[in-house]
Amino acid sequence: MAVFFVLLILVVFDSLTEAAHNTTAGCAIIRPPRDGGIRYRGLTQEQIRSVQVLPVDYEIEYICRGNRVIVGPKVRKCLPNGTWTDLSHRSKCLLPCPKVQTSLENGRVVVSPPGPAVEGTVLHYSCLTGFILEGRNSTQCTKLGKWDSPKPTCRYDRHHTGKKKLYIGALFPMSGGWPGGQACLPSAQMALDLVNKRTDILPDYELELIYHDSKCDPGEATKLLYDLLYTEPIKIVLMPGCSSVSTLVAEAARMWNLIVLSYGSSSPALSNRQRFPTFFRTHPSATLHNPTRVQLFQKWNWTKIATIQQTTEVFTSTLDDLEQRVKEANIEISVRQSFLTDPAVAVKNLKRQDARIIVGLFYETEARKVFCEVYKEKLYGKKYVWFLIGWYADNWFKINDTSINCTVEQMTEAVEGHVTTEIVMLNPETVRGASNLTSQEFVIQLTSKLGGRTQETGGFQEAPLAYDAVWALALALNKTVEPLKAKGRRLEDFNYNNKDITAEIYRALNTSSFEGVSGHVVFDAQGSRMAWTLIEQLQGGSYKKIGYYDMTKGNLSWYGNDKWIGPGPPADQTRVTRKFRFLSQKLFVSVSFFAGLGILLGIVCLTFNIYNSNVRYIQNSQPYLNNMTAVGCMMALAAVFPLGIDGQHVHRSQFPVVCQFRLWLLGLGFSLAYGSMFTKIWWVHTVFTKKDEKKDKRKHLEPWKLYATVGVLLAIDVLSLMIWQIVDPLHITEEKFTREVPKGDVDELIEPLLEHCSSTKMNTWLGVVYGYKGLLLLLGIFLAYETKSVSTEKINDHRAVGMAIYNVAVLCMITAPVTMILSSKQDASFAFASLAIVFSVYITLVVLFVPKMRRLITRGEWQSDQQETMKTGSSTNNNDEEKSRQLERENKELQKIIQEKEERVSELRNQLSERQALRSRRRPSSSNLNHSSPPLPTAHPDPKSLLPPPGYPLPASDNHSLPPSFSNSSNLYQPDGKIGRNNCHTSRLQLLYK
Repeated sequence: MAVFFVLLILVVFDSLTEAAHNTTAGCAIIRPPRDGGIRYRGLTQEQIRSVQVLPVDYEIEYICRGNRVIVGPKVRKCLPNGTWTDLSHRSKCLLPCPKVQTSLENGRVVVSPPGPAVEGTVLHYSCLTGFILEGRNSTQCTKLGKWDSPKPTCRYDRHHTGKKKLYIGALFPMSGGWPGGQACLPSAQMALDLVNKRTDILPDYELELIYHDSKCDPGEATKLLYDLLYTEPIKIVLMPGCSSVSTLVAEAARMWNLIVLSYGSSSPALSNRQRFPTFFRTHPSATLHNPTRVQLFQKWNWTKIATIQQTTEVFTSTLDDLEQRVKEANIEISVRQSFLTDPAVAVKNLKRQDARIIVGLFYETEARKVFCEVYKEKLYGKKYVWFLIGWYADNWFKINDTSINCTVEQMTEAVEGHVTTEIVMLNPETVRGASNLTSQEFVIQLTSKLGGRTQETGGFQEAPLAYDAVWALALALNKTVEPLKAKGRRLEDFNYNNKDITAEIYRALNTSSFEGVSGHVVFDAQGSRMAWTLIEQLQGGSYKKIGYYDMTKGNLSWYGNDKWIGPGPPADQTRVTRKFRFLSQKLFVSVSFFAGLGILLGIVCLTFNIYNSNVRYIQNSQPYLNNMTAVGCMMALAAVFPLGIDGQHVHRSQFPVVCQFRLWLLGLGFSLAYGSMFTKIWWVHTVFTKKDEKKDKRKHLEPWKLYATVGVLLAIDVLSLMIWQIVDPLHITEEKFTREVPKGDVDELIEPLLEHCSSTKMNTWLGVVYGYKGLLLLLGIFLAYETKSVSTEKINDHRAVGMAIYNVAVLCMITAPVTMILSSKQDASFAFASLAIVFSVYITLVVLFVPKMRRLITRGEWQSDQQETMKTGSSTNNNDEEKSRQLERENKELQKIIQEKEERVSELRNQLSERQALRSRRRPSSSNLNHSSPPLPTAHPDPKSLLPPPGYPLPASDNHSLPPSFSNSSNLYQPDGKIGRNNCHTSRLQLLYK
């Protein structure tokens, strides 16, 4: 039983222990250090007192009371296993000691243990060569926060005969965005070893390098710069690497009168003497890449590029300079993307906006992230070219990086074919420079020092720049020895308040000029190195040199060994092929054939009308107006030919002339053809729809008025067309259609285009012309309708003219809006417009001229009229009109006489009626007496009263001798009785009617 309870207690204890370390339970609250406390983030005092377990990933922060500082981990985090981070390292709140004793001028201080100077810390002092320590060589920080001994000093040993040391404070990025210090630091140490061995350079001095790892991080560099400046010994020059770090150091260095000489900074922002007055660099400015890039863009005929950059000052300044240079070269930056840490969105935007030629500005670590996304978005291959910075490691895309999820094979596929522009950092010529080494010998020695791991070593390409930076500094310092000695100064007298020595070093560097392993070393006015640019391309997984560019001379040396995934350099955008849509030639030939036949028909009609102009029937149709109609129809048909001519037949420069022919032929043809018909119908309406008293005054037709009307209509058209062409002449315009994708795997789009004749205010001019012509058409239809029942010999074809006007008006009113709607479809628009012209002309010619031909041919009227003309001499319209007017006057006189005779006949009828009634009354009373009496004489009217008017012949006894229109006319007035018929037989009248 006791054993059972013991086992039960053990099980419960194990379960409680497991719960304390459960990932879901979190971490138990721990005690704060002595003289300190814990800051619980996001919790109130009430919650702090009540809570016992904190969740996973929760962080606590130690704080100390008073002026004590934390020694050990300041922040702890709850882990999933229920424990806090770094529990093996105890955190304490200790009193600090003054920092003034942590540095020693002309000496060294070693802090034990490393870290802040707090109670228990021991400082060990030592002096530099040539100096003697005065005071204790060590001191300890007590619990009261004070040192147990005063600070010692280093006194100059006047009896020292060895070399005096000059210290260089350097920041080498051994990790981070650009781990250039991995190769640049060994390169600088090689240069220092050679300089210190030379007896002709700084014989009394020895250069020593004090360096730290800046990690290419400005925040880390700030802390290290503070340590360099406030920790002995005094540094005579600062040598930072990485642009962001150099910007920080160069801006702060002038406050300490320090010269800054950088070996690995390419930011264009550093080329600013006002902001960085003491800055020099053996690494050329990144803007030196841009002239080379622009030269390559022009070589490969690219006018549209895209950019993607990491958001740092160096790349922003470089991109600003590139934007200015491509603008001057008429090259467009169509897409500009940037990112801070994650390039996924920026790469997707490049893909979405069809970027093809892409300039990438980012550090090596971000380059791997970018191209992993490039692989995912398929933004590589024969359609794309990437331009990168050339100072990455040769195998940068093969390095295993936990921040990306792409394999080496995928990365290799994505980066294939990209182009790098790189400052020439290794002298291509075999020349021994100041160091008495050729560039090839330098590479061999550096490779040996790195153990043969050149591709994996960051900054290997920039290593010659670090090497020459040390030599540039040594030569400049050597140059200052004599000028300083003349002033009673020495290099070892330099301190952060001495501007004279700084000025001498600045002057010596500014005039530097020597041959180094990286080429000729010389600085411009802004302190930047001037150099050539190397152009390389990744071919088959390795970089190949394809050319050099000398910015100072604008000379591009090209090897011609560039290779592309496709047949050649890709296009800077999807190639758009302009393809003009032309009129179907079959349609053009067909319509032109009918137009030609119509012109022949017009010529036949015109010839017929001119040849038979003396025929009375033709004369009564106003042949001159019909001639104008025929000419106008032929001009309208002639407009069909330029209407179908496009860029397939004439050069683009001649196309506006074709446009002019279209407009003038069609406009003048319409005015002649329709204007002459409109004039006829207008005159008929004017004469025969007025009141009788006005009609008589205007029946006399004067041809010149008709011709003048047509001339006015024609003049209006000519004037309006001239104004149009002078104010806003026609020119060629292009209508663009939706781009089409051709068949096959080609990076090309076809952009259909259609040429139009247009002017700046085309709609306004068309509105004026269509409005004016439309009113004429509507008025013509109205006049034709009003005169449809009028019959006149003056213009005997006005009904045919009305039919032609109906035809023209309807076709024009339909064709004008339809052709505007179909303007984008060249075949349909041409077919509709040209066929409307052809049909309207055919109908007009057939309606006006074919009936005349038929009448003259079937009746032979032209023969009789011509024979009569030969006998009588000549017959004119004026004689016929005179005869017609005379007959009208005679007819009026006869109508008056007829009226008088009718009144006389009525009187005689009344008399006969009265006599007949009187006889009937007398007949019964005297019937017997009258048997023997002779018959009474028959009463006859006065013959003179029934005679015709003077000048007219007497009526014949035979009715057949009278004209048909007047025979038996007296029968209309006979009485019903027998006496009336006998007595009125001799009173027949000859009635005259027109």
